[in-house]
Amino acid sequence: MKIGIVGAGAWGTALAQTIAAEGAQTLIWAREADVVDSITTSHENRLFLPGIPLSPTLRATQNLAELTHCHAFLVVTPAQHLRAVLSALPAGGQPLVLCAKGIEEGTGLLMHEVARAVRPGSPVAVLSGPTFAHEVARGLPTAITLAAEDRDLGERLIARIARPHFRPYYTDDVAGAEVGGAVKNVLAIACGVVEGRGLGQNARAALISRGFAEMTRFGLAKGARAETLAGLSGLGDLVLTCSSTASRNFSLGKGLGEGRSAADLLADRRTVAEGAFTAPVLKAAAARLGVDMPIVSAVCALLAGEASVDTVVGDLLSRPLRSEGD
Repeated sequence: MKIGIVGAGAWGTALAQTIAAEGAQTLIWAREADVVDSITTSHENRLFLPGIPLSPTLRATQNLAELTHCHAFLVVTPAQHLRAVLSALPAGGQPLVLCAKGIEEGTGLLMHEVARAVRPGSPVAVLSGPTFAHEVARGLPTAITLAAEDRDLGERLIARIARPHFRPYYTDDVAGAEVGGAVKNVLAIACGVVEGRGLGQNARAALISRGFAEMTRFGLAKGARAETLAGLSGLGDLVLTCSSTASRNFSLGKGLGEGRSAADLLADRRTVAEGAFTAPVLKAAAARLGVDMPIVSAVCALLAGEASVDTVVGDLLSRPLRSEGD
């Protein structure tokens, strides 16, 4: 199975490096000409993944038509660009493995719902979990969820992308895998705020735990299974993203906690902090479903400049006491 990678940011490049690591000829599409040149001629993605040598069997292109002969696509573009990129992909009904984490603005759709709307003839899978791109690209041990309703497809994809250091685990719970990846980005912003404001480790642990409760409530309302949300693509990814400045979303929150404005922080980024786009969409989706997500609402208020850090923290701490299961 020849796999094409669509999107040459840090995560797309890390996945391409993983697939090419055993000598497989691998093609990755990039929007930027300098990224294509850097990968193909220097075997390094200097813009998005600097300092990591890439396999000489990995080649980059700006022409999506060159991916026509691939048997499956790993689609690693930012969530808000997924619809446009899928519309431009060569026709052919190849399976789509969605690697972006988020909810589409305007529609409130999860990524697999966008893919099915745009390319109804293509089988869909989701790859999600606790994965810092630079660690995956260096071959450090990583476990991840691959979700596909078609078990045969899922097992064929796992057999193709698994490596000794890269272990995919199968589930048929596509919605669960996607909810975890989308919600954790928003919660990571909140944990970054805790770090930037100097609120302590106790506060971060409490926020992760209560944030996971919000993720679970929303996921169940979307048809996900609790065990998926407690797995790699949910709790696992939440713990990783809420614990390190290597997370773009955590770094964004840290800047907010230090008193910088969301507008300045987002304008200063070449890479995308998906949680900033997901937060208001997630808040609206939760409201439609009648799901209480106070931490998500607090993040939305900070990003919109509607409240200060001290105000949202005070509001969260003054909420009525309740049982932990609520």
